Amino acid sequence: MSLINKEVNDFKVQAYVGKDFKEVTKKDILGKWSVFFFYPADFTFVCPTELEDLANKYEEFKKIGCEIYSVSCDTHFVHKAWHDASDTIKKIQYPMLADPTGALARDFDVMIEADGLAERGSFIVNPEGRIVAYEVIAGNVGRNADELLRRVQASQFVAEHGDQVCPAKWQPGASTLKPSLDLVGII
Repeated sequence: MSLINKEVNDFKVQAYVGKDFKEVTKKDILGKWSVFFFYPADFTFVCPTELEDLANKYEEFKKIGCEIYSVSCDTHFVHKAWHDASDTIKKIQYPMLADPTGALARDFDVMIEADGLAERGSFIVNPEGRIVAYEVIAGNVGRNADELLRRVQASQFVAEHGDQVCPAKWQPGASTLKPSLDLVGII
């Protein structure tokens, strides 16, 4: 079943952000664009490469009004320990959400029950709290922050210009498509 247009359920989790612990709730995501970036676990191999890639693009996400939330089933204490121990993870400025019960991972349908870990899932959530784009991939394949940023920008453009669609490889400022009325249902 597709998660497109699914409203994120109410949640309340602890986060490690800015060298502090903070509570993050559904209320915090409403009114702005968000990316929920699920990864299997702290202190692993592929995860820090992805999180660093996001950290390097974080200012660009903020410039377009999008907050990044990385999420694993580790606790906020483990996030802090990883942050303190890793020069790569020290670069992270966005909130690292703790999901030790797996409630968020289950809501976004990325929980691997047998392992107590989340799949690698990237979810773009609109200001109304609805999922508008996502991808879930195997745990041994890292993701690309540039492509994720492009998809957020395309999602924002389409939300603002509802009568236009973004073709493959669309970049901000590039031409879009305006479907004819007789093809609208076949996009």
